[in-house]
Amino acid sequence: MSTEDIREHMPVIGSDDVHVGTVDHLEGQRIKMTKTDEDAGGKHHYLHIDSIASVADGRITLNRTAAQAKDEWATAD
Repeated sequence: MSTEDIREHMPVIGSDDVHVGTVDHLEGQRIKMTKTDEDAGGKHHYLHIDSIASVADGRITLNRTAAQAKDEWATAD
């Protein structure tokens, strides 16, 4: 997996195929997700790139469930 494949507005999906969020952009070793995504609650959230299982077919799939990812994400704003 290459972080060069990560693009703005890509959906982020848990290993359970549940929507986690939408990519705003990459900040170092973290994915910053849009705060306008309905699952974001009006805040930017960050996931470390170690959470990524794959980047393919226009989406990011995580190596953890959506619930696990949301328990781990860091917030900003």
